[in-house]
Amino acid sequence: PAGSSPPGGRAPLRQLRARPPPDVASASSSQLFGLRHLHLGLELRPEARALAGCLVLELCALRPQPSALVLDVHPALRVLSAAYRRAPAGEPPPPLPVFAQVDPFTDYGSALTLSLPAALQPHQPFQVIVRYTTADGPAIWWLDPELTYGNAKPFVFTQGHSVCNRSFFPCFDTPAVKCTYSATVKVSDKLVLMSATQSTYLEDEGVYQFYMEYPVPAYLVALVAGDLIHADIGPRSRVWAEPCLLPTAISKLSGMVERWLTAAESLYGPYIWGRYDIVFLPPSFPIVAMENPCLTFIISSILESDEFLIIDVIHEVAHSWFGNAVTNATWEEMWLSEGLATYAQRRITTETYGAAFTCLETAFRLDALHRQMKLLGEDNPVSKLQVKLEPGVNPSNLMNLFTYEKGYCFVYYLSQLCGDPRHFDSFLRAYIEKYKFTSVVAQDLLDSFLNFFPELKEQCVENKAGLEFERWLNATGPPLAEPDLSQGSSLTRPVEMLFKLWTTEPLDSAAAASSVDLTKWRTFQTVLFLDRLLDGSPLPHEVIKKLSECYSSQLDSMNAEIRIRWLQIVVRNDYYPDLYKVRRFLENQVLSAGLKSLHLSVHETCA
Repeated sequence: PAGSSPPGGRAPLRQLRARPPPDVASASSSQLFGLRHLHLGLELRPEARALAGCLVLELCALRPQPSALVLDVHPALRVLSAAYRRAPAGEPPPPLPVFAQVDPFTDYGSALTLSLPAALQPHQPFQVIVRYTTADGPAIWWLDPELTYGNAKPFVFTQGHSVCNRSFFPCFDTPAVKCTYSATVKVSDKLVLMSATQSTYLEDEGVYQFYMEYPVPAYLVALVAGDLIHADIGPRSRVWAEPCLLPTAISKLSGMVERWLTAAESLYGPYIWGRYDIVFLPPSFPIVAMENPCLTFIISSILESDEFLIIDVIHEVAHSWFGNAVTNATWEEMWLSEGLATYAQRRITTETYGAAFTCLETAFRLDALHRQMKLLGEDNPVSKLQVKLEPGVNPSNLMNLFTYEKGYCFVYYLSQLCGDPRHFDSFLRAYIEKYKFTSVVAQDLLDSFLNFFPELKEQCVENKAGLEFERWLNATGPPLAEPDLSQGSSLTRPVEMLFKLWTTEPLDSAAAASSVDLTKWRTFQTVLFLDRLLDGSPLPHEVIKKLSECYSSQLDSMNAEIRIRWLQIVVRNDYYPDLYKVRRFLENQVLSAGLKSLHLSVHETCA
């Protein structure tokens, strides 16, 4: 495994057992240096949609006399100068300029090569200082006032996953490398938040200061600045939002986050990050949620749907253990974060909302997995858990439902081998304790599992015919085994019955319409029903006509997750009487969210 020092320490990284990841230009040197700390001095210039930065990296060489340091950057980032200085115990000497060269690497990044003095010795601390400017890169989103809910002030946020933060600051943009970080941020007329354990505001200087005391990978360094206010919703949680959204956020989450954190701690051990705050971002946020430590980013539009909000926040809570504390060392094994977080999320929902609700949500997601598999084909290599990432391929392209749901199915299978999920909880607690603040490969997880359960190791469960661990990781296609969801039958059976009534010939629309009141259903029941209708489309004209007469007006008043599914059914079936609703929905989304987020939302829903 790779990792860095425990909190407060600054020991060099251990080397990975896995080969250097091909997704970073810095792969040539990320294992030659121990990264101890990074500091960012930032000045935000929203009017110019630009950022001026000064990066200070504290490092040491792990091998004799490396001649150069290679970092990941992006074409949107312009390097102004670079310097080197030794870092003695006393007053640091003046920095010495060094040669810096930026070379193309891929369409999503470049390589910044910095020359180093020939006399550099192993384990000798030194600093690299890089001054730069950056504008509209993939990590930094500058929003004009009209793209916020309040329409009052500009807004800016960053999004680092997977390899976007190289456009925010030069870095080892790989999850294998972790370090502590600090930042000073100057901006006028805006509140600034970062994914850090400590923050202060120097009012006289107009400067925010942040410090993250635990080592994190580069993609978890996050910043947001805008017209934000906050309210406490628990003893260690608060929500941040634009003023017009804060009352809704409070009403939806007050007391809930502490309940989820407490449930997670009972399963997987202490929450190590101190605070768990949430900031609701404008609808242009390019994904639904991001698990930045201490400060989860959530798209504001999710507030429309209570159940999706619950699931998405709990998933990000689970990342506090799986992904943030223990991280996949390469993007080729993203399931180590997402599959484990999905499993932990469902253990938390089972503890807090019961097994039936968890099984309903799982059924909905597994349906989506099979839908994506049908679109991509069962032999598609992206359906592997251990995807082989070719050099120059953007790791963000690997984000798919296999990472989450096939990964979840493998973790669930491991839990079933133990006979009792609580035994598996105990293993995961030990796994977190052993590897926290480090990055791991799949073999670390599986070796720990077999060592924790020696009786399973004696039975050679890793080589069980048809369910071999190696096959789980490297076979394309569907999961080798799926969970038993019978405990959710009280919620899923009505969905199956209603779908059958609407798709059995001859159609008895009166019986179908009177059998269920959709307004009494859970959101996941309704979206599961609509997804199955969408899978069965195109439907006979009589069926789509009667469906519209029965449900269209009801669905109009429901949340966007439901409405977008009904409107896809309308489009798929060329049902012209309701097409005006599609136009109205799209216009509303474009006006309130911006085209980027709409495109992503439609893409994710279709997938």
